[in-house]
Amino acid sequence: MNKATQRIPKPSWLKIRLNMGEEFLEVRRTLNELDLHTVCQEARCPNIYECWSNRTATFMIAGDVCTRRCGFCAVSKGEPKPLDPGEPAHVAEAVRILNLRHAVITGVNRDDKGDGGAEHWAATIRAVRALNPDCKIEVLIPDFEGNDDALDVVLDARPDVLNHNTETVPRLYRRVRPHARYREWTMKLLARAAERRDSERRGMLTKSGIMVGLGETAEEIIETMRDLRAVDCDVLTVGQYLQPAERRLPVERYYTPEEFAEFKRAGLEMGFRYVESGPLVRSSYHAHEHKPENAHKISEAILAEQEAQGRRRELPVLNSLA
Repeated sequence: MNKATQRIPKPSWLKIRLNMGEEFLEVRRTLNELDLHTVCQEARCPNIYECWSNRTATFMIAGDVCTRRCGFCAVSKGEPKPLDPGEPAHVAEAVRILNLRHAVITGVNRDDKGDGGAEHWAATIRAVRALNPDCKIEVLIPDFEGNDDALDVVLDARPDVLNHNTETVPRLYRRVRPHARYREWTMKLLARAAERRDSERRGMLTKSGIMVGLGETAEEIIETMRDLRAVDCDVLTVGQYLQPAERRLPVERYYTPEEFAEFKRAGLEMGFRYVESGPLVRSSYHAHEHKPENAHKISEAILAEQEAQGRRRELPVLNSLA
């Protein structure tokens, strides 16, 4: 068996507890009745039972077929159907029925559209806000192939959190995200969003996520985190990559909970306002907690506790952060 096909056994800390109680079933019924897709289902997220049981879900708009072929993703690839003009209203209605205070909306890449589907994103944000004025709206957007005008369309709709995932370290982009561009599209998008937020003096947070276990080094993870802070990214998520299907990229390493704790500490010391780091963490995990009023309290409490207990383990890669 060669390296490409050999599978590393999953460690014990990746076990999850299934909870299919009434709350979970009600969320599933609502989504099915409104013919909505969620990334929870399409990406086979390991947290679906926990999140749905807490009445949270990440809506996936613009269809369920992506125009890109990223090596890590379980979402179907190919030629997508036309955009559904009724989808923004359906998402807004689902948010109302589920009584969400924090709605997370993601979507497939629509490179078949001149604006990458940006106007559809904006229409969804406006529809959700019109029907649910007290609900915070987080959008996990694609890179729009570096189209600044498309990004501005989304920003003009004024989401509360603008999320775009970095996914992996720059060295692995060609293999993991072959159609993406690390600095020209991803970092530029996050920088532009932060600049507009600051110039308009609005409270929007910027956010990004990294998967680990695809062959990167710990040093590269730290350097990518520094790049994100350099473009003033506020919130960071770090989670373990799990191979979703046979033909997707294999897992090359499982990081320990202790290593994730070190990444969290490193991120807080860099100045991220909130860091969610753990084996099962995904970009929308605990998203409702990523608020400006929570971030500093939580960050300071974690750092103070670890310092008081002398629990900091000096991993070689983090020596430079001491």
